Amino acid sequence: MTWHTVVTEPSELGESPFWHPDEQLLYWVDIAARQICRANVFMGTRESWTMPSEPGCIAPAKTEGQASGLVIALRGGIYRARQWGGALELLAPARHDPATTRFNDGKADPQGRFWAGTIYEPRDAARAQLFSLDGRGPAPALELKAGHATTANGLAWSPDAGTLYWTDTPSHTIRAWDWDAATNLLSRERVFCQWPGKPEGWQPGMAGYGGRPDGAAVDVQGNYYVAMYEGARLLKLSPTGALLAEFAVPAQCPTMPCFGGNDLKTLYLTSARQGRPARELQIYPQSGCVFSMQVEVPGLPVNFFKD
Repeated sequence: MTWHTVVTEPSELGESPFWHPDEQLLYWVDIAARQICRANVFMGTRESWTMPSEPGCIAPAKTEGQASGLVIALRGGIYRARQWGGALELLAPARHDPATTRFNDGKADPQGRFWAGTIYEPRDAARAQLFSLDGRGPAPALELKAGHATTANGLAWSPDAGTLYWTDTPSHTIRAWDWDAATNLLSRERVFCQWPGKPEGWQPGMAGYGGRPDGAAVDVQGNYYVAMYEGARLLKLSPTGALLAEFAVPAQCPTMPCFGGNDLKTLYLTSARQGRPARELQIYPQSGCVFSMQVEVPGLPVNFFKD
């Protein structure tokens, strides 16, 4: 399978891609540049919208069944924008100190709640957490769902909505829980997949390190696709965590995949170039771009936040 570069203007830290089925547009964020981006991959056009702080993740939203903008996790809270470029309405302030922590990876669940994990930026303690926000009631409020992480990533659900996945990138570990969609309760926590840590003294270009798990997406068969940051690869894991396939990526630091297109057989992948060594960027000059490749098994469609 071959990767194609669908967005050639690089992001510093591309993340949180999703395919909007109504608009036929690909959305993602550039966390470091404080921008939400979207592109018409057929026409080759790209737009960006500057945020007041880092957008960790986004999801499309619906009100009474009609598409209505985005839900956005900024550094200090979760916000609602009713249209592209519109006013930002605070749904819930963060429960963390924005001086040391910000929201990171997240997405909407199959019931329409918005989930967002955090990153503890000093990275010297496991203080990152995972929250969910239900906007269907009278007053949205963050609910703590999991913790004991440093950098939240890899959030995804199985096709039957019975399993939730969540990653702590620095510990190279993906965890899984049984999830009751109706009650929003997690149980039976376990390790889904784990990799060795980065060897001491390892530098980009050296052998002996396969990267660490970052963002993820799931296909209709329940296979879990995970971007391996600093590993220059994307992995396809079975529902039991077995390695099914490995795809080399034209960037050392892929960040997050998503499925798109009318048949959901186009796999999109964001990447990063922020803070990367000059030698690495010479080897991977397209670092930060958005890539795509065709797959045989379609992915799950994006979930909409509902309010």
